[in-house]
This record gives sequence, C-alpha cells and structure tokens, in this order.
Amino acid sequence: MNHYPFSLAPLPYTCDALVPYLDPETVTIHHDRHQAAYVKNLNKALENCPQLHCRTLEQFLLYPGMIPAPIRTAVCRNAGGVYSHELYFDGMTGCPKSAAPIGRLAQAIDRCYGSFERFRDVFTQTALSQFGSGWAWLAVCPDGGICVLSTPNQETPLSRGLRPVLCADVWEHAYYLGYQNRREAYLDGWWQLVDWEFAEENFLPCCGGFAPRPRSL
Repeated sequence: MNHYPFSLAPLPYTCDALVPYLDPETVTIHHDRHQAAYVKNLNKALENCPQLHCRTLEQFLLYPGMIPAPIRTAVCRNAGGVYSHELYFDGMTGCPKSAAPIGRLAQAIDRCYGSFERFRDVFTQTALSQFGSGWAWLAVCPDGGICVLSTPNQETPLSRGLRPVLCADVWEHAYYLGYQNRREAYLDGWWQLVDWEFAEENFLPCCGGFAPRPRSL
C-alpha cells in the first residue's frame, strides 16, 4: 500500500527472470534485503506520528517540510529508498517487447537528444559519472521536456521538481555479485532489460508538461 504501514512491493517477475544480465542471487538480496530494509525503517520512523500515516511516498519526498524535524531525515531517506527501488525493479523486464523507446517518449528523446543512441550515451555517462552510491534518471521537466540526471544516495528527482520516468540503480549492491566493480558492464546489461512500455506509461501523463508543485500541501 502507498501509505503507512508501507509494505514491500513484490517483484513483477521471478528472481531468475533477468538472467543473464542480472543473476537471481543479486535480485533476491537487492529486493528482499535492501529494499525491504527501507520499508521497515520507514515504518519505524513513522510509527509514532499518526498525523502522517495517510501520506504517500511522493508526498514525503515532495513536501519534506511537513515532516517533524526529529524524524525528517529518516523519513526522507527511507521513503526515497522505497520509491527509487520500486521504480527500478518495475522498469525492467526479462522479456522486453522493444529494444528502444516507443511512442511519445521516443519522440521526446529524438527531439531533445537527436537520437536514441545519443540519449543512451548521455544516460550511460551520467550513470558512470555518479561518484559513489546513487542513481541515474530519465525525468520530465515541468514544461514537458525530458532530462537525464544523477542523484546521490536516496535522493530522487522529485526534490528538484522533476517527474521520474525510469532509473538505473548504481549502488554497488545492485551489481557487485555479478559484475564486481565493472559498472559499465552492468549498465550494458541493464539496457537489455529496460521495459520501454513501462517507461512510456510513466511518461504519457506528463508528456505535455505538469504544474509545478505548490509551496505547501
């Protein structure tokens, strides 16, 4: 559910569905331990704040000022961890129907980057350039344009007024068992798993732009 108590979203595929690009042990540990820990710690942080129990993950990330100061860091970090992991796992599939973007998203990528190949290079270099733990994102700007960015740790594009479409996890636990420190090889595999139909579904509600978030909830 998308409010307290939060629960661990199940994988949309079996743990071995992403072979040979991601091994079952990595997927299982990543989901059942790392993502589950964010869920557990988010619920623990919110346990004694019933006034926040009806709030969603996005609301915590968009309006951190509504969270009491003593628990604000814990809530934001863990809400960001849950949100990012759900998008990451949902954005992959072992049986992609397309090897490249489709529909309106494909048009936006061509318009902003000239070609899918150029976009892929920019996204990969952004992911490789993220120092230490973090994420690479494809996101929508308020004017409907798209951008590629990286964020550290549990930060999401929501805090920058952007709407996430797709993300790649570049924390080492996402790939170390299979790729060791070869982040570029992991990203080469990740591109083979991207679910472009899912990305298109995420993009469509924002493809014409969206209203900037209000100053208060």
